[in-house]
Amino acid sequence: MKIVTLLNEKGGVGKTTLATHIATGMAIRGLRVLLVDADPQGHATVALGLPKEPGLYDLLVRDATFKTVLRFIPTKAYQIPNQTVTGQLFVIPSNVETRNIANSISDSFAVVERFRELENAFDLVVFDTSPTPSLLHGSIYLATDSVIYPTTCEYLSFDGLVESIKHRQAADAPRQQWGLSAIEVMGIVPTMFRTKTIEHSENLKQLQSQFGELVWEAIPQRTIWAEAAAIRRPVFNFAPESAATKDAWKLVDRVQEALASVR
Repeated sequence: MKIVTLLNEKGGVGKTTLATHIATGMAIRGLRVLLVDADPQGHATVALGLPKEPGLYDLLVRDATFKTVLRFIPTKAYQIPNQTVTGQLFVIPSNVETRNIANSISDSFAVVERFRELENAFDLVVFDTSPTPSLLHGSIYLATDSVIYPTTCEYLSFDGLVESIKHRQAADAPRQQWGLSAIEVMGIVPTMFRTKTIEHSENLKQLQSQFGELVWEAIPQRTIWAEAAAIRRPVFNFAPESAATKDAWKLVDRVQEALASVR
């Protein structure tokens, strides 16, 4: 089982959109996937047609069983029309109570200890996180194999990216003390990219200059993403032949390739 976390300490950069599309795309490709909504906004929960509820809070604070917090997503909610899905997708939902987890747990290894219970149940766990760092973030870091940093090509998003990288590097110290390997940076994904603007073009060059091959292909801004979100469907299901869907499959391709090399 591999755990991948989406991080950026700036809101509105596409974490949830990427997290839900990685999760649904990998399920379409035959993996057993768990998407964990660790954001009090609960948008990953809502994006897949579920009501907001304190699933993650119940798991980590109330010591609920996984059986009581896992929510199965029917394949019709995300499959490519007229194609069979061989994988499975589950979600651990979130709501406003998620923000209280950091104040209600004292064990930094809370996430590690609970998710070890799933070692043989899933192939991939994807965490969608909030922009605000907390003890919950620290606990997720300790459980994470790889991180993906979504970012828009704008100053404030870059600032959130830098802060996220600092916290990830800080989390490697306790990991080493416990004999865990360093968290791998899977990639930095420029999102909502506006190809015809000087700001985005120049900032993308700056990002590529600083981080090199870690910067993945930019995902262009397209209206179809918002239209799909409005009916709580991924673009794979909503518009399978669209340019946005092609962009989403490129993202899934990169994740699948990177997962094959994760230690």
